[in-house]
Amino acid sequence: MYFIFGVMILASLAIMVGYFYRIATIVFFLIFTYVELIDKTYYLNHYYFVSLIAFLMCFLPANRNFSMDAFKKPDIKRELVPVFCLDILKFQIACVYFFAGIAKINYSWLIEAMPLKLWLPAQNNIPFIGNLFTQTWVAYAFAWIGMMYDLSIPFLLLNRKTRLAAYVVLLIFHSITGFFFQIGVFPLVMSLCTLVFFSDNFHEKLISVFQNFINKGNNKLNHKANFNTLPQLTTRHPQLTTFLLLFYISIQLIVPFRYLIYPGNLFWTENGYRFSWRVMLVEKAGTSTFRIRNNANGSEFDIDNSQYLNQHQEKQMSFQPDMMIQYAHFIGNTFKANGMKDISVYCECFVTMNGEPSQLIIDPKTDLLKVNDNILNNNWIREYKP
Repeated sequence: MYFIFGVMILASLAIMVGYFYRIATIVFFLIFTYVELIDKTYYLNHYYFVSLIAFLMCFLPANRNFSMDAFKKPDIKRELVPVFCLDILKFQIACVYFFAGIAKINYSWLIEAMPLKLWLPAQNNIPFIGNLFTQTWVAYAFAWIGMMYDLSIPFLLLNRKTRLAAYVVLLIFHSITGFFFQIGVFPLVMSLCTLVFFSDNFHEKLISVFQNFINKGNNKLNHKANFNTLPQLTTRHPQLTTFLLLFYISIQLIVPFRYLIYPGNLFWTENGYRFSWRVMLVEKAGTSTFRIRNNANGSEFDIDNSQYLNQHQEKQMSFQPDMMIQYAHFIGNTFKANGMKDISVYCECFVTMNGEPSQLIIDPKTDLLKVNDNILNNNWIREYKP
């Protein structure tokens, strides 16, 4: 794993300076996505976002101007690229905000200000303003402003007249959320990625400080690109390019709504929760006890979860049903491999959601080894009773 992360760091540096760009982006995308998917308990929306942007960058001609590749091979230097190269990035960023805003249009977030009413009082130790966060109206203000911000910010960034003001608001918003909540690098990532909404003139001015140094001793090519100088995917197969773009966009628009095909409370079952840009919408915690039954002699014993899971994994598993099933099958296979062939695995798991009294999330009488996690078989998840 140290080697894998070392290669990922080198690939990211190569992308930054545009050195062997195409190879670097592919390597970075594959490794980062592998690391992201290797343990679902560490899933975060911004990791998913980085994977998607890295995937898109594998196909974009981002090394045709301000890069080491263009410095080494001046003949690849271009001043223009097809507009879709920028628009697809803007679309992906807009999805993050817009779907996050749609997700906030629910009773718990807007009417009950949950889970903000649980989180904000913990900030009462902040000098001068800490007492504000213990007041209910502040939680409601955060909830409604957050929803309106997410829904509107992509459109405000797209509009030239409102772009600068919107970006200032964006910086303030992400600074506040980054200060109050533990959301990792998300504020920094979004604050920098959204610069793609600004005009080419803005970016040309931004890099003009370095331009003379980069181009020193290099004859700059000041010609406009045409379709004969763009990547082969665009020049030779424009219809295929259009189809692939529409296909990708369709997936990004459909996946966040896949929760509609699942029965039950989304925040309780979490079926369709991931990959849907649902950011900080619920506060859950659980305690789970797994029990092995030896059907050959009727003996039973409880499992010490810490023998198989680290503290973070156990915490995440204890309130997410699909992880409970995965874990149950894992310990079942482990004991079967050690000679206990005829066994059953049961789980008694109590989960609290948004400060409500805890309740059983799965049927403790169900043998989880006989359960598979899919949309056609989820009767093992108990109905949420608010």
